[in-house]
Amino acid sequence: MATMTTPEPPTHAVETRKPEVARHDRAEIENVKPTIGNELESRRAEAIIDVRHLSLFYSEKQALFDVDLDVLPRRVTALIGPSGCGKSTLLRCLNRMNDLIDGVRIDGKVLFEGTNIYAPEVDVTELRKRFGMVFQKSNPFPKSVYENVVYGLRIQGVRNKARLDEACERSLKAAALWDEVKDRLDESGLSLSGGQMQRLCIARAIAVSPEVVLMDEPASALDPIATAKIEELIFELKKDYTIVIVTHNMQQAARVSEFTAFFMLGRLVEYDRTEKIFTNPGQKITEDYITGRFG
Repeated sequence: MATMTTPEPPTHAVETRKPEVARHDRAEIENVKPTIGNELESRRAEAIIDVRHLSLFYSEKQALFDVDLDVLPRRVTALIGPSGCGKSTLLRCLNRMNDLIDGVRIDGKVLFEGTNIYAPEVDVTELRKRFGMVFQKSNPFPKSVYENVVYGLRIQGVRNKARLDEACERSLKAAALWDEVKDRLDESGLSLSGGQMQRLCIARAIAVSPEVVLMDEPASALDPIATAKIEELIFELKKDYTIVIVTHNMQQAARVSEFTAFFMLGRLVEYDRTEKIFTNPGQKITEDYITGRFG
């Protein structure tokens, strides 16, 4: 009976290659001067949102540093950068949701259609009616699909059934969900799939006819098919709404946005046309992040 022999392992060296890693120290990032695209500079007068010298503190910890950023109407603006860079913090400054956090202090201004939203006389409740908000995790209420969509209108005192019915259908159609749920309006919103629940939350956000829709990583918890539907929806919604989206997915930012702002350590590093940011950025730090050398 033949004896089985184990082949000897190869004696030649196996070449290993360490991935190229870029390192930028804190002092370098703190001293960077933001690069703003020429188009954005020339169209500042058109901005619907105008962030000026905005700094934010959580008690003694500073999270945003002297941010200047203009958002053009009926465009999609993406905020990108590593975790903890201030993207979501800035997003929540735009509708004053950070007011709900104890110890928060804000310096600077956020102008919305020319009015400083942090002025003492501003009615925060009225302000938030003009901003829809979609969170990372879909959060439908434990109510029917219909009641989820019209919830904001009921809070505003709308009782007319015809008006509520019209708003429900209009919003679900705008959220590309009507055909899937039109025969299930009385069922719980919690019975829908993950992607459907996120589109339900978008329908709820736009039912009150806001001017701006803020999205905080709206597709991060969804599968690729559901993500594609959300991205298609964003493309359609920008015809009627100004959209600001926070995303960790750089491919998503490239697909859905016209403008992209890159943040590091609470600082705006670069803000320009999305195509420019992803193909020919003006800052070495931006290039290193986009190409995956750090993050």
